[in-house]
Amino acid sequence: MSMLEVTGFGKSFTIHHLDKTMPAIKDIHFSLEAGEFIGIVGKSGSGKSTILKSIYRTYLPDAGKILYDSEKYGLVDLSRIAERQMLYLRKFEIGYVSQFLNVMPRTTCRQLVTNTLLEMGETEDMAQREAEKALTHFELEPKLWDSYPKTFSGGEKLRLNIAMATVKKPRLLLLDEPTASLDQHSKIKVREIIEKLKSNGTTLVGIFHDIEFMEVLCDKVYDMHPRREVGIGVES
Repeated sequence: MSMLEVTGFGKSFTIHHLDKTMPAIKDIHFSLEAGEFIGIVGKSGSGKSTILKSIYRTYLPDAGKILYDSEKYGLVDLSRIAERQMLYLRKFEIGYVSQFLNVMPRTTCRQLVTNTLLEMGETEDMAQREAEKALTHFELEPKLWDSYPKTFSGGEKLRLNIAMATVKKPRLLLLDEPTASLDQHSKIKVREIIEKLKSNGTTLVGIFHDIEFMEVLCDKVYDMHPRREVGIGVES
């Protein structure tokens, strides 16, 4: 059984003030085994992020299925399961990294990563230790740990976002341009943690404009233009 299988997926958006429905994507098909990484490539506006947001259930698809082999519930269709089940999967099994940091106000960098682990049932001591290890790995300076992220640079916010998502060691990790504003050294740090997650069985779906970076990591590539899997090394 595949860890993730997207079949016949399609999504449209309604512009209510124009009373108009615009198709975004259709006929998306791909599957992943546990520990595999698929990279999605395509032009801006081709619907790459829409796929990730639909897997995470930020969006609801109009067509098709998103089948996920969950540890808690077995095989489920992420587009149709109950909201309380989806909330559980987001907390314990599915991680999401976007280009943007959206966190609780007046919560420090250290608290954000620690709280992620506390929500999963870790002890306070373990959560603190693992949070500090993650922040150190992504080279967020200790002087920032007890500061509010609203003061951070774009690269610092993105590294914090990645730390929060990967510290949970999710079964399925969704990456939406996770290296968009990072320098080469920081990209290598991201690659190291992705390689470690893969070796421990995490399944990944990612969007990268940095094709060279992606090729080192991916087992498969899905091209949005022909809407099919293509060989590693595809030019988009």
